[in-house]
Amino acid sequence: MTVVTRFAPSPSGHLHVGGARTALYCWAYARGRDGRFVLRIEDTDRKRSSDAASLGFMRDLAWLGIDWNEGPTIPELPDCGGGDHGPYFQSERLQIYQEHLDRLLASGRAYHAFDTPEELDAGRRAAREAKVAYRYDRAALKLSEEEVAAKLAAGEPAVIRFRTPDEPITIVDEVLGEATLPAGEIDDFVIRKADGYPTYHFAVVVDDALMKVSHVLRAQEHFNNTARHMVLQDALGFERPTYGHLSLIMNPDGSKMSKRDKDKALRAAVREREIEACPLDDTGEPMVDGDTWDRWRGDKTVQLDLDRLEAIADALDVALPEINVSDFRRSGYLPEVLCNFLSLNGWSAGDDLEKFDNAFLAERFDLDRVQKAPAKFDRDKLLAFNLDAIQAMTPEEFASRARAHAEAFHPEFLDRLDGDQFAMLCEASRERSKTLDEPFRTNRFLVDADEAIAWPVTKPVRKAMFKGEPAGLEMLGRVRPVLNEIEEFESSALESAITAFAEAEAEGNLGRIAQPLRIAVSGGPVSPPIFDTLAILGRESVLARIDRCLEVLAAEMPSS
Repeated sequence: MTVVTRFAPSPSGHLHVGGARTALYCWAYARGRDGRFVLRIEDTDRKRSSDAASLGFMRDLAWLGIDWNEGPTIPELPDCGGGDHGPYFQSERLQIYQEHLDRLLASGRAYHAFDTPEELDAGRRAAREAKVAYRYDRAALKLSEEEVAAKLAAGEPAVIRFRTPDEPITIVDEVLGEATLPAGEIDDFVIRKADGYPTYHFAVVVDDALMKVSHVLRAQEHFNNTARHMVLQDALGFERPTYGHLSLIMNPDGSKMSKRDKDKALRAAVREREIEACPLDDTGEPMVDGDTWDRWRGDKTVQLDLDRLEAIADALDVALPEINVSDFRRSGYLPEVLCNFLSLNGWSAGDDLEKFDNAFLAERFDLDRVQKAPAKFDRDKLLAFNLDAIQAMTPEEFASRARAHAEAFHPEFLDRLDGDQFAMLCEASRERSKTLDEPFRTNRFLVDADEAIAWPVTKPVRKAMFKGEPAGLEMLGRVRPVLNEIEEFESSALESAITAFAEAEAEGNLGRIAQPLRIAVSGGPVSPPIFDTLAILGRESVLARIDRCLEVLAAEMPSS
């Protein structure tokens, strides 16, 4: 038997790291057995699906190094996709589904139902009042063939329901073991909606069978759905695949990793900073209308859409927790590190092995080491993994990958810095960067306009600029002519000139000069090595910032 696995996301948002781990496990299980890995886009929920989300999912998988034998094609992976079992978008397979729906209707295993939403709601209310589980009452089966035909001819809205056998259903799962649902547990569920699109349950069964899927690995939240899929497979004459349901990935406190984590972080920042008005967009308008903003601030159940929420967080400079693959990419995590870390969230390689690549995972992955208990997502451990990987890079590799990250997320650095300056920034940042984003996120001052630099008088600034005899601010004024006269404004020349100045003016104490210079050009007490920092900025910016700093902080200087 050829092992065939599949990853079948619904393109209604962003690729969650839990979904990425499922894709990774499916990919590894097939690759390690010379099988096929299929990517299928389950876009039958037309209200929630989008082409942009589909493309985003595929690009995220490509970035992670997860390629597919069959499925859609994208420019990032020109040799990936295609296959003999397409189309691979469910919205393009409606005729295929209809053929199998017709088979079930003809055999009496499925039937049209015309119940209105109000009638169904009344049934659910009655079940709640009786404190019993709701089951569809099969009212539609009381209609004669002639009545059904007449209603269909009149265009009455109808769904198609599967007639579930009144018998126990036993699920055999490679991870969770065996479970039996008693007769009556599964009611006659809908397999085609009134809009003509199949439900998830029906489409997934047909597609898995026609795409020759042998192993279905998916999240534990789908476990109860498996019973529905098994009875459909039996009714359609399809062979049942092998199932393995994977534990969820949770936050360390046991809560589910979700968009709500981002919402909580933004709410906390807004509350702590006592921000009352919604920030403005580039046109000067609030990012959300006032009523929505006020409702969101006052009611934890009100949620902003994710794109709007992230835009507000960016405007307020609020760091949000990474939840989706795109978040980790934007934050500068390495794809190979994220895959390595995700593989350990629910599976063990054995022998205390923790650091390995995707090829190793494909070679070793099996279901007998998949854990049943929820996995805890340890962000500190992921960050440590990423730091180790970055520190193991050669300077050339780090610079290359940092440049690619800048092209995607910080193009202003490439616009402002020439090749030598960018290389200098990378080399100055490599050993202390935990992510590819840190050289840019922590050094915004390098690309800010000279007139945008500000000098909040914090304790470190006060100590460096106002203390001592002479004070740092006075030393800054004295060193300015030295900088202006340096012929080649590059690191080694700067080091020679400033070191000589320190010997003559500060008894060789370089820190008395370096820290005031650092604060003057960056606005704070932290930057890359000072000589590199000055060289990256260039003479014109350095002198302009020193002049403004002298002017601004002179007004803040305590009188003696």
